[in-house]
Amino acid sequence: MTQKIKPADTVNATLTLPGSKSYTHRALVAAALAEGESLLTNALDAEDTRLTAQALDRLGANIDWREDGVRVKGASGRWQPVFGPIYLGNSGTSMRFLTALCALGEGEYRLTGSPRLCERPQGELLAALAQLGVKAYSERGDGCPPVIVHGGLAGGRARLSGGISSQYLSALLFISPLSRRGVEIEITGDLVSRPYVDLTLEVLGNFGISYFRKGYRFFHIPGEQRYLPQDYAIEADASSASYFWAAAALTNGRVTIANLSFDSCQGDVGFVKVLERLGCRVSFGEEGLTVAGGPLRGVEVDMAAMPDLVPTLAVVAAFAQGETVITGAAHLRHKESDRLAAVAAELHKMGVSARETPDGLVITGGKPHAAVIDTYQDHRIAMSFAVAGLKAPGTEIRDPDCVGKSFPEFWDYFTKLQAA
Repeated sequence: MTQKIKPADTVNATLTLPGSKSYTHRALVAAALAEGESLLTNALDAEDTRLTAQALDRLGANIDWREDGVRVKGASGRWQPVFGPIYLGNSGTSMRFLTALCALGEGEYRLTGSPRLCERPQGELLAALAQLGVKAYSERGDGCPPVIVHGGLAGGRARLSGGISSQYLSALLFISPLSRRGVEIEITGDLVSRPYVDLTLEVLGNFGISYFRKGYRFFHIPGEQRYLPQDYAIEADASSASYFWAAAALTNGRVTIANLSFDSCQGDVGFVKVLERLGCRVSFGEEGLTVAGGPLRGVEVDMAAMPDLVPTLAVVAAFAQGETVITGAAHLRHKESDRLAAVAAELHKMGVSARETPDGLVITGGKPHAAVIDTYQDHRIAMSFAVAGLKAPGTEIRDPDCVGKSFPEFWDYFTKLQAA
């Protein structure tokens, strides 16, 4: 099954997008750890967030998706035993967060997922949990899921390199306030995806948790705290917005996202600044955050703060004049696909020169032609290359339903964009 992309000369649209996947995961966790009922409005209802919610429900939180939002009756971090494996599909965020969360329960928990998820590294998080008194290990002994966790978080001091995934740190930050002794976390290297840690800390603060930090090197979270239930509104997903801003860039059009601003803690909002460097015009007003296209030229950019948008940037770069050098993205090889290899392969199909480097891509822009795009069961490959189809007539996207992982309504929004 493929999705045929209808080309567009110029797009002009104002969109209100579904809630942030990153915020939704974090708000679900914090609300489940609280004592009392929280209401999460504009929460993203997608495959990944449902997997997190279902796992939290099995642990003892009560989660009810309604028209007015998601109502969560928290369990104060006192989890019930779970019989049988906790299945987390292909959601790396769910796996990493739930691995740590199970340390708050009693008895043994087994977490597993899809074949691809069971190839994604988890060993550093398991080692950090062991430093905090938790028995947690990879069932196969290779550091990847399935993982076994025995409840019993004491606290203490843990170390992380920070170079593989910021989700390891976020996972520890969520459980640390409920430890007996409190937790100190030291980051020994360069932390990747730092804005996602900022999101976690923002959510912790909003749910009543205190902490101390020294930049991105040291975190101290006092123990025996309580999460407080909240009515919590979730802003639009900046990662999802990137595809529509990219469409404006490629078609010399104009796209406004009504429910996002520069003030967002989502690092992916910074993508508009990258597009500005490429030649677009960016503005913010009462109507929202707007990108207007212009003549595109290649840039050199470090994408360590917004790695999920490397495929989107790569597609825009394929249509820009000159060379674009993307760095800071080595950890993309451990996502839903090896995104560096996948992006390079699919750009080659479209006649674009794209070369992998140890930590990124080098792309020489030109005039991409149509191709049938393989998506590698990766939602971000599907959505970014859909944008390419706006300017490469005849482009088709295989396995289009994979967008359900983060943006089930993507094709509805994209069709509206094509008609705008």
